Amino acid sequence: MLSATGIYQQYGDRVLFNYASFVIMERDKVGLVGRNGAGKSTMLKIIAGDQGCDEGTVVRPTGSTLGFLHQEMDLPTGRTVMEETLTAFAHILEMETRLEELNKEMETRTDYTSDSYSKMLEEFTNLTERFALVGGITMEAEAEKFLKGLGFKQTDFDRQTTEFSGGWQMRIELAKMLLMRPDYLLLDEPTNHLDIESIIWLENWLTTYTGAVITISHDKQFLDNVTNRTLEIELGKVYDYKANYSKYVELQAERREKAEAAYLNQQKVIAEKERTITRFMAKATKTKMAQSMQKQLDKVERIELDVTDRAVMNLRFPKAPRSGAITLQARNITKSYGGLNVLRGVDLKIDKGDRVSFVGQNGQGKTTLAKILIDQIPATSGEVELGHNVTIGYYAQNQAEELNGKMTLLETMEEHSPPEMRTRLRSMLGSFLFSGEDVDKKVSVLSGGERARLALACMLLRPFSLLVLDEPTNHLDMASKDMLKEAVKNYDGTLIVVSHDREFLTDLTDRTIEFRDHKLYEHLGDINFYLAKRKIDNMRAVELEKSKADDTPASSSSSSAPAAAPKKRNLSHEEKRRLEKDVGNAERKIERLEKDIEKIHLQMSVPDFYNDEKRVAKTTAELKEKQDELEAVMEKWEAATEALEG
Repeated sequence: MLSATGIYQQYGDRVLFNYASFVIMERDKVGLVGRNGAGKSTMLKIIAGDQGCDEGTVVRPTGSTLGFLHQEMDLPTGRTVMEETLTAFAHILEMETRLEELNKEMETRTDYTSDSYSKMLEEFTNLTERFALVGGITMEAEAEKFLKGLGFKQTDFDRQTTEFSGGWQMRIELAKMLLMRPDYLLLDEPTNHLDIESIIWLENWLTTYTGAVITISHDKQFLDNVTNRTLEIELGKVYDYKANYSKYVELQAERREKAEAAYLNQQKVIAEKERTITRFMAKATKTKMAQSMQKQLDKVERIELDVTDRAVMNLRFPKAPRSGAITLQARNITKSYGGLNVLRGVDLKIDKGDRVSFVGQNGQGKTTLAKILIDQIPATSGEVELGHNVTIGYYAQNQAEELNGKMTLLETMEEHSPPEMRTRLRSMLGSFLFSGEDVDKKVSVLSGGERARLALACMLLRPFSLLVLDEPTNHLDMASKDMLKEAVKNYDGTLIVVSHDREFLTDLTDRTIEFRDHKLYEHLGDINFYLAKRKIDNMRAVELEKSKADDTPASSSSSSAPAAAPKKRNLSHEEKRRLEKDVGNAERKIERLEKDIEKIHLQMSVPDFYNDEKRVAKTTAELKEKQDELEAVMEKWEAATEALEG
């Protein structure tokens, strides 16, 4: 087990951790939660040994391994995606290098009867066995599974890591971390740069992982699906709940309620005793008794009530102005960046009052189309027509970063405000938790969450009939996300939202547009309806993936994997062998089933066959069963054959 004992950390006058202690068992799945600035990331760094603390110790078993995925990272240059990922198998790669050296040596040496040659053969044999035992033969296939699960394509494997954005580089680092399978896995916001399908893949992998996991995340559904324990950091203390996030919220409310009741009860008792002491002190005959009572009262351990900052922003979208029945219509939209084609001839119609979510893998064009629809960027070809009197409110995923850091909060609001709203700006900032002298702060000193709140405040200064939100939950804590979702649900205009946060999207929209292979695929329903439908649609791919991967944790993601584009790619030797086996098995089954069906048809062709009703019913049922089985096997054969042919 890993134990943290008496962790104390102070910065200036602020005590971040006040002698906090906890224990992590070897298979615990822990969510580390708390408000922004509570010290969650600092605690992970202390556990990992990347940062010291003023007092206290962190101890874990000798020889145990620890992996830490943090938000600041710097991948080395000069390697491809696959090469960098394979560094997770450093110890296996060393064995492979040694085996190559021994192979070359055996090609040149001729002293077959010498002792040194015998020792060399013995080393080669032992090393070969160990190499196979620790996964040397399958390490590239393993790395491929993990990279694909996290959203990479086969064509990405030979590209340089420097060609990818920071978010994609984080995925490479995450793949390496998971492949190492450390005893203790620390993850700081692992879902920040993942799309929905990659998040689901990661959830499936972590739930079957045999090591301990400690993760920080603002994704409620991810925490609920992965964790079975929650550590809350609040005002320097750590509270331990044996529950996932949703249950923790309930237990936390109960704990606070009990603590407040105990505090009020103790305060009442203390007040009564103090009144008695004061009364007795006024009488000379009872002074000694009063002094004795005072000493007893001084020894009482006082219950301290945590003064928790539970303030949340007061968010309400302005009433949508009247507009036409059709909000917008996009026809034959194509968008390319140089040789990269993102969207290809897509059509989209949004009616007044529609609530639409854009989902799909990163890089499929969700943000691109959103910007084309609101005329922020031009399409390569095609046209967008806005409806009558449609006004747009747009929140970009990098909106908070684009605020002018040299301006104060009040100046920023004034810049975005119409004249009639100027007198209300201070009260609006107060609604977004910026009060008093905060309004004169420079934007540059704000945290990511504070900038996000300010950007939302700026957007609410004007009414609009179409609200477009692109990853609006980035940088927001749990309480702020809840308030934003409630405000969006109550918004009476037309909505388009781009997000990978499933909990945020649940019950928020009634149309889900999936972006895949340069096209749009519409699903009538919210995110949960879409995910359920995709799971059913991909069942054949699931079965194929399971047969290839022998039901390893990575294969469990295939129910949510994106439909593969019909592109030719090189199969690994192991993949090819397994697919050939699948095809052969399916062909033998098809041959057997066709013979069985032929026999049944012969039985049914006999003239007196239909005289026996029971026989007819039994044979007809048997025929249908065989035909259904044949159809299922044919589908598997077709899928395996297509995969084998590229």
